[in-house]
Amino acid sequence: MEAILVDCVQKSLRHFMHSNAIFISQRLCAQFPSETNLQLLAGCYLQSNQAYCAYHILKGAQTAQSRYLFALSCFHMDLLSEAEDALCHADEPGAEVPNGATGHYLLGLIYRCTDRRKNAIQHFKQALSMDPLMWAAYEELCILGAAEEATVVFGEAAAFCIQKQYLNCSTSPNSHMSSEHTNEVAARPCMSEEASPRQLKQMQGLKDTAVYHHGASILGGAAGQPINSGSSNMSFYNTPSPMVAQLSSVAPPPLCRNVLPNDQNLTTLGADSSPKSTVNSPIQAPRRKFVGEGKLRKISGRLFSDSGPRRTSRLSSDSSVNTNANSTVVSGNGTNNSYKGGSKLNHMAFRTMAIRKGQSWANENIDEAKSYEQEAATFQIGGQVTSGFKVITGASEILTLLRVLGEGYRLSCLYRCQDALDTYLKLPQKHYNTGWVLSQVGKAYFELVDYLEADRAFSHARQITPYSLEGMDIHSTVLYHLKEDMKLSYLAQELISTDRLAPQSWCAMGNCYSLQKDHETALKNFQRAVQLNPRFAYAHTLCGHEYVALEDFENGIKCYHSALRVDSRHYNAWYGLGMLYLRQEKYEFSEHHFHMAYQINPRSSVILSYLGTALHALKRSGEALAIMEKAILEDKKNPLPMYQKASILVSLERFDEALDVLEELKEAQPRESSVYALMGNIYRRRHMHERAMFHYGVALDLKPSVTDAATIKAAVEKLIIPDEFQDEDDS
Repeated sequence: MEAILVDCVQKSLRHFMHSNAIFISQRLCAQFPSETNLQLLAGCYLQSNQAYCAYHILKGAQTAQSRYLFALSCFHMDLLSEAEDALCHADEPGAEVPNGATGHYLLGLIYRCTDRRKNAIQHFKQALSMDPLMWAAYEELCILGAAEEATVVFGEAAAFCIQKQYLNCSTSPNSHMSSEHTNEVAARPCMSEEASPRQLKQMQGLKDTAVYHHGASILGGAAGQPINSGSSNMSFYNTPSPMVAQLSSVAPPPLCRNVLPNDQNLTTLGADSSPKSTVNSPIQAPRRKFVGEGKLRKISGRLFSDSGPRRTSRLSSDSSVNTNANSTVVSGNGTNNSYKGGSKLNHMAFRTMAIRKGQSWANENIDEAKSYEQEAATFQIGGQVTSGFKVITGASEILTLLRVLGEGYRLSCLYRCQDALDTYLKLPQKHYNTGWVLSQVGKAYFELVDYLEADRAFSHARQITPYSLEGMDIHSTVLYHLKEDMKLSYLAQELISTDRLAPQSWCAMGNCYSLQKDHETALKNFQRAVQLNPRFAYAHTLCGHEYVALEDFENGIKCYHSALRVDSRHYNAWYGLGMLYLRQEKYEFSEHHFHMAYQINPRSSVILSYLGTALHALKRSGEALAIMEKAILEDKKNPLPMYQKASILVSLERFDEALDVLEELKEAQPRESSVYALMGNIYRRRHMHERAMFHYGVALDLKPSVTDAATIKAAVEKLIIPDEFQDEDDS
């Protein structure tokens, strides 16, 4: 009865019938009360977004798996101290974190939310070392600005770790592949099916293709790790059939590589569970049952992701490797691909086969033979049977892809946006033209203040994945800067209809109202985004911008501080505080906050310009001029630093240099009224009244703002004041 109930729960979860799974789990716990069954019930509640139920069910449980699920429930309920205590016992400071890589990742999130950056970095790195395919941990490290280069993180050590997880599953201690064959795999050309956005010849340096497979478990740890030391009947995965041995308190026997069909009954399985079943290989070895088999279910955020059957591209179908002759592998672009091994591989396989047929075992050939036996053996990963050789090539391929994606994302988080764009261009078209990559490209162009290209990238991402809201908050800000009110309004309506409970949707709606100067309504929309996700830093910053527009500086400061508590590297909040203090003429505070923003994003021409302005207000004109020069070099299309430089030169009475800068700026921005107004001021101070009057007239003709127009008219009136009064005014 217990086995049937467990299988029914797992089947319901696989088909997303959460209410049925909860009901059957309740019957299971009533009939067979045990902590293992309580874990299964708690997992059902977590998958149905009822973390509070799982919290009460598992409170006080002591097994490693129960502690992890309890900590996850606490994290969803924002009970971070309880979550930390569940993962790290206070009386056992050196105890192992439950659930392996996912446990360390969750603990890293807790430390990040409680502003303990060093501890968070440590646990994210630990999670990556245990499971190199845990992209979410690397993503968090990039956000914290502490990620190593992707070539290091997803390098040889990561490849060895993955091979160890999936290939070191037999009882033999020697599970390494030969170095000769490793070099042959590594030398295979990368992603040759199609061209990248650059020329094909630029891709010859990449060695491997990539496909994604994640072995992490919802209830288990990293792939290939047991969820706890005891037995467990808990599994959210598509197992071949319910195992009677796993339902008892006795550890199950090793499983054979030849997996039984799903529809085989329990009686047959119990009678034939010994490792007698064979595949088409003369050498048989017990197959370890992976914790990560089957489909993962998404509980929330990045902790869990669907991991259905994955297929690697360009996998080997060499006849010298002993695999099923009728197995076909479909590559990522839908074509059948096979690898025709060279003479060296065929020769080595022949030697291995000859050894198997009874030749004497030479000491120098033992490791090599076992390596090739392992490559010829079959394994079940994600519900698909594959050979060891295909596992090796697949791991190499996915790490190649992650190296490109990881390096691009790392460079973006360091605001080396042009380098990030160049890195993303190394991706093949099928990966480049995905919603996530195009959103990252749009963000990079946004940071480069290239709003037109950013809009194109975001629009393309929206066409490919209209259901995804990734980066749409930034897209709405791009349209705000472009003053595309119609497109912004349409985007906001589309996002609201897609997901009313996403903060990105309400940020877009707020930007729409802000563009129409309806700051109060915009503020309400941004506050709605904060309510939906209090850890969405950009929503806090946008609230601060609206408070400043309403001249409510006190609440604006609070909102900026809230954003920094969520993400201390959110430079937009530091910039907002700098602008706020600059308006209040608190120049020392302003300079400090602009400098903090500059340390995070040292390539922003806008930040450099206002930092120079604050330095000039503090009578540090020499430093201000140096900063302005740097700002001009960072973005020659930005007129702001050139104008600020000219203003500083005017204050230093270096009129000729100022005029040279303004003449150059006038060529680039011929319709900028403030340029002509400043030139008029210079000519007025040099008593060249006719030229001054001419430039003031041009400035007024360009229809400046009301405030600027009043300033220009006041300057014109000074031209008719007698010289002695004018000199007094200038002094």
